[in-house]
Amino acid sequence: MEIEAFLTLAEELHFGRTAERLRITTGRVSQLIKKVERRVGGTLFERTSRAVRLTEIGRQLADDLVPLVAGMEEALRRATDASRGVTGELRVAFLGEWTAPVLLKAVGLFNRRHPDCRVEVREVQLSNSRASLLDGVVDVLIASYPFDGMACGPVLLTEKRVLAVAAGHPLAGEESVSVEVLAEHPVVQYPEVTSVAFKRDRTPDHTPSGRPVPRGPVGGSFSEMLTLVAMGRGVLPVGEHSRRYYPRPDVSYVPIHDAQPIERGLVWLVGRTTERIREFVRAATDAAGKPSIA
Repeated sequence: MEIEAFLTLAEELHFGRTAERLRITTGRVSQLIKKVERRVGGTLFERTSRAVRLTEIGRQLADDLVPLVAGMEEALRRATDASRGVTGELRVAFLGEWTAPVLLKAVGLFNRRHPDCRVEVREVQLSNSRASLLDGVVDVLIASYPFDGMACGPVLLTEKRVLAVAAGHPLAGEESVSVEVLAEHPVVQYPEVTSVAFKRDRTPDHTPSGRPVPRGPVGGSFSEMLTLVAMGRGVLPVGEHSRRYYPRPDVSYVPIHDAQPIERGLVWLVGRTTERIREFVRAATDAAGKPSIA
């Protein structure tokens, strides 16, 4: 209770509001703070008739305690999830239409295994995929790797890379091309919010031999990027599923014969690895016939 009182007062800087939040008296708040100060051996707050301020020692203690308390609360939440079983709601999302069928297979298997947990499915865009995970709108997302800064499950999908070019582009009639051709044409760029590792994989700064790759214009969405390609503003390496899900008479897809395949799977925030997410990853990997996580 002492730590809770200290952190609440450090946030509110007002004894009355602190007492209201904790549902105790202001006198009890003072007692708890004095108890902490005796343990620390120093003053944590400067009190006047008009204001309450943290001392340097108090600010340091608050900064040290906040992440520790958050970690304890997360550990308790995970334990609660485990003890209750897989219930409640899980919000899953897909990025790119070609990932939706795999996600829906995972949802179907998960629902059969855990009928007491409701699954909500939604689509996200390049511009908000990371933000949706960070702000908690989405719990888990199926997206392209690498997706830096997130926990990543096993690879669920792989596909060959092709080069999207304008229908009238000199490369449009080629049976296949090398990654090295990226040095000879501007490459349309992904939105700035896209992760650095992802952009380095999809639209590298240099070819494997070290030749610089000219940067083309930035697109706000995948459809917009393909439109820039169709306008002749640049070329774009994409997955071969784009042929099926984004067929356009003004865009040709040419195989890249020496490129590594694109990999896709589930991503989520490391600090929010609940039992629901673990079970959903298991369901997804089982549905896809891949090795699961521990």
